[in-house]
Amino acid sequence: MSRVSRKARVVESDRTTKAAKVGIIVGTVLVLIAFAFPVLYVLNTSLKSQQDYFGNISGLTTSFAFTNFLDVFAQVDFRRYLLNSAAYTLIAATVGTALSLFIAFPVSRKLLRGSGAWNAVFVVMLFLPITLVAQYQMLIRLGLFNSPIGYGLLLTSSVGISPLLITGYLRSIPLELDESAALDGVGYFRYLFTFIIRLATPVLMTAFILQALTAWNEVILAKVVLAQAEYYPASGGLLAFATQYAVNWPLLSAATVTVAVPIIVLYASLQRYFVAGALKGAFKG
Repeated sequence: MSRVSRKARVVESDRTTKAAKVGIIVGTVLVLIAFAFPVLYVLNTSLKSQQDYFGNISGLTTSFAFTNFLDVFAQVDFRRYLLNSAAYTLIAATVGTALSLFIAFPVSRKLLRGSGAWNAVFVVMLFLPITLVAQYQMLIRLGLFNSPIGYGLLLTSSVGISPLLITGYLRSIPLELDESAALDGVGYFRYLFTFIIRLATPVLMTAFILQALTAWNEVILAKVVLAQAEYYPASGGLLAFATQYAVNWPLLSAATVTVAVPIIVLYASLQRYFVAGALKGAFKG
C-alpha cells in the first residue's frame, strides 16, 4: 500500500506541476497580448490612409500609407521636437546617472553616518508626490521659466530608483579593492572614475536607461514650465500635433510611432546591461 500511495502522490505531483506550467504559459501569453495589442493597433493605424481608416477603423490596413511618416515632418516641425528631446534626454540621463553614482558610492561604503537611513530616504523618494506647483514657482523665482535650462534641470533631478540600484550593486564590489587603491595612492575621484565606473558599468547603464526613459516620455512638466512650442520635447510636440490635426488619426499614430522608435532602439542596444544591472542592483546589499 505504501508503494501505491507513493506512486499516487508522484503522479498527483506531476499533474500539479504540469498544470502550473500550463498556467504560467497561458498567463504569459495573455500578458504579452495585453501589452502588444495597443502597440500593434497604433502601428496598424499609422499605415492607413484617411479613407482606409474611416472605412474600417479596427481592421487591418489595406493602403500601407508609408507616406504618413514623411507627412509628420512635412506638416509639423517634428525634427525640432525630436532634437529637443534628444538633447534633454542625453543631458538629463548622463548628469542624473553621475549624480546617482556620487550619492550611492559613499552610502554603499558607509562613508556617511546612518547609511541604512539613507537607503530608507531613497525608497521614500520614490513615493513622494510630484509637486508641479512648487517646481513652477521655483523656476519663476530663478528666472528659468520657459527656459530649456530650467526644464533640463528638473529632468536631471528626477533620479528615481537609480541611487538605490547603484548602492546595491556597489556593495557587491569587495572593500579590499578600495583598500588596495588607497595604499597605492589613488585618490577618491580617480578611484571613482577609473575603477568603479568600469566595474559598475551594467548598473550605470541601467540607471542611464531609466533616466532616459523618464526624460524622453515626460510630457506634463514640459506643458507646465515651457510656454513656447519651439522648446517642447517630442512628447510635448505630439500633444501640439494632436491638437492641430486631431481628425487625422493615421498621421497622429505615425507621429506616435516616430517618437517611440528612438527610445526602443536605445533600450534594445543596452538591454544586456539593463538586465544584469537591474537584477544585481536589486538583490545585493
